[in-house]
Amino acid sequence: MDVVVLGEPLVEFSTAASLDRADLFHLSFSGDALNASVAAAATGASAALVTRVGADEFGERLVRFAAGHGVDTRWMVTGEGSTGAYALGADPTGSRAFAYMRAGSAASRMGPGDVDRSPVSQAGVVLLSGVTAALSPSCDQAVRHAAATARGKVVYDPNFRSRLTGPEAARDVLEAVAPHAALVVPSCPGDSGPLFGTDDPQEVLRACLGLGARAAAVTMGAEGVLLGTEDGSVLHVPAIPAESVVDQTGAGDAFAGTVAGWLARGADLVQAVRAGTAAAAISLHGQGGTGRVATTEEIHALIGEAA
Repeated sequence: MDVVVLGEPLVEFSTAASLDRADLFHLSFSGDALNASVAAAATGASAALVTRVGADEFGERLVRFAAGHGVDTRWMVTGEGSTGAYALGADPTGSRAFAYMRAGSAASRMGPGDVDRSPVSQAGVVLLSGVTAALSPSCDQAVRHAAATARGKVVYDPNFRSRLTGPEAARDVLEAVAPHAALVVPSCPGDSGPLFGTDDPQEVLRACLGLGARAAAVTMGAEGVLLGTEDGSVLHVPAIPAESVVDQTGAGDAFAGTVAGWLARGADLVQAVRAGTAAAAISLHGQGGTGRVATTEEIHALIGEAA
């Protein structure tokens, strides 16, 4: 297996209006783990999602959706609890609000045993997230166990969500995972403010490397990505402007999943990050987390234009 993602896929109810006024919602499927695994599969990598879904119609549809996007669903098992869901109002500025319906969900009941039943230890790249760790104490343990068990490259996205966790708890997970990580991908200021108390990407880079990560890619939205490695090299990778911005939901997940896929297929870190910026730009054209998934051909075309 090239890429293994651990986390919770969600039923997504999205609308172009604000949540306090919307009447009509579009049903799809999203969640950071699903978005990232779909993006990884779109690179041509073999990508699996390790999770639990509820024994309900939404769970069945979610598995079919993932399979339809090239994700290996053998480790998407049915478990106790419902399939998680969330609603979002699309906002091109990125200042959107989420309403989660995932408390006690099937995926929140995952633990280290789910890691042991999966191909985490054999994967080329294992993609982990702070969202997954924040779902429950057992999920927190699963993320830490996956980081320690993985023999391939670990990519960690802190993906801080204030409705799920607090800064201290999120920082604790980051400190535990970073020494195992080939790459940490914090956003600035979304992750950096709560976790490091700064919106200076240089300081964020130094902090991540200081925690033991071998490399860090600090994503800065329209300002691009600041990429640094443990040997002291630092490179600014410019953002690729989107032709249009419909919704920013899932752009960071598209970045992380694409980077993981490219790394697993043999690309170097700079190539993988550039591909991730292209995938993120393309994802902005669609509504919801999986509304627009970049193809390999599109990524190559954008990277070529930006070179």
